[in-house]
Amino acid sequence: MDKIKILWADDEIDLLKPQLFFLEKKGYEVITVSNGHDAVASFQENPVDVVFLDESMPGITGLETLQQIKQINRRVPVVMITKNEEEDIMEQAIGSQIDDYLIKPVNPNQILLTLKKIIDNKRLVSEKNISDYQQDFRNIIMDINSGLNHEEWIGVYKKIMDWELKLDASNNEDMSEILQTQRHEANSEFSKFVIKNYQAWIENENGPTFSHRLMVDKILPKLDESRPNVILLLDNLRFDQWKVLEEIFSERFRILNEDHFYSILPTATQYSRNAIFSGLLPADIQKRYPDKWLNDNQPGGKNQYEAFFFQEQLNRVVRRELKMSYVKVTNVQKAKQLVDSSSNLLQNEVSVIVYNFIDMLSHARTEMEVLKELAGDEKAYRSLTKSWFLNSPLWTCLQRLSEKSIKLFVTTDHGTIRVKTPSRVVGDKETSTNLRYKVGRNLKYDKKDVLAITEPKKVGLPSPNMSSAFIFAKENKFFLYPNNYNHYNNMYRDTFQHGGISLEEVICPVVTLESK
Repeated sequence: MDKIKILWADDEIDLLKPQLFFLEKKGYEVITVSNGHDAVASFQENPVDVVFLDESMPGITGLETLQQIKQINRRVPVVMITKNEEEDIMEQAIGSQIDDYLIKPVNPNQILLTLKKIIDNKRLVSEKNISDYQQDFRNIIMDINSGLNHEEWIGVYKKIMDWELKLDASNNEDMSEILQTQRHEANSEFSKFVIKNYQAWIENENGPTFSHRLMVDKILPKLDESRPNVILLLDNLRFDQWKVLEEIFSERFRILNEDHFYSILPTATQYSRNAIFSGLLPADIQKRYPDKWLNDNQPGGKNQYEAFFFQEQLNRVVRRELKMSYVKVTNVQKAKQLVDSSSNLLQNEVSVIVYNFIDMLSHARTEMEVLKELAGDEKAYRSLTKSWFLNSPLWTCLQRLSEKSIKLFVTTDHGTIRVKTPSRVVGDKETSTNLRYKVGRNLKYDKKDVLAITEPKKVGLPSPNMSSAFIFAKENKFFLYPNNYNHYNNMYRDTFQHGGISLEEVICPVVTLESK
């Protein structure tokens, strides 16, 4: 391993011989200069791993030197060394992205601790995460096979998800592969669990909070009458995607509660989101509002009446007149309009924002090679989500809203799973096209790959025809017709889809926040 190189700039460098000797004995290579000009010149000629800068030097100051060094390479770690802790100097230094600072006189152990923190921290954290996961691996296996209830499955899913996030930075392919295998085992058992209990949950309403109970159980009781309430539904937001966005939200909002709900089946927008806003199962929506429900085999938009459904639910549940607005963002133009009209949201007691970007991203990915490269696996998908959000009109809008006292609810309608295993299915021309669920007549399929519902009304689903049945793909499977099988297998394998049964699709976040 090459030595760690340090550039140390101090006009009293001759007085630092004990510290320099100590570092060399520890295996570090130190380049010394006595002023800022020489520091900048040396930095241009000799790449180093970390820079130590004295704040007070003749010629240009340490802060001025820092600015010039950051212009050359903004990623290099810089440690500022000063004789005092004057607040304005420290604020300027911190604002200029220093990584640490030391107060003179500095002792060798202080320097070593700083270097360990800056240079070795990432490696040490990565090694500890791998070690800790190896110890936790068997515990997770025991949990998966211990007959969990619906609440305990949340805990297992979050534990696996937390390890994924921790191991993202390790770049250890072996450990990532083991974790993927464990996630697959968890999804296999979770699918069995859902298949065993789903009909009873829906019929008896004795299971987890499902989509149609989300508002009444998790959101409407928490509305604050003293300030505006904003409900943000990010379409297709997986729980792990929320976790990578959580840090960004925390800059402007205080997280009051992180909760969860189960998406109904199919885990698809037409079903789950209409259920959320209406407070009804799809079969009940069709029965109560027959002119506002379209089945899969009927042409037209399937989510056109969400605002109407939500107003109806408010009238039933809250039982008082609420000033409400609803906006759905499906393209860039509407996103910009949202930013421009963000102040108008504050005039309402309840404002709903449905933001479709993540859904568009996951679906577009199957067609666009660039997105396939950008979101090739879960780690990349999380990273892409975070990058998008930071630069999105949505975050601009939320930052503006955070300047006032508001209560914010962030949720979704369902998640997605990266599909890997094709499963053959045969249906007629009216069979739905979704890759993770099918509804139609005379469906032929591999029974071991699916949950089959031959009486849809028993699980709150409408029947397009008298003999219609639903099938839902388990784990990471996706449905393909025999025609052009290999072509479509290559096209859709390793894309993110939804509609079936998996931890990632079914278990969804609902988070309560308030502006700081």
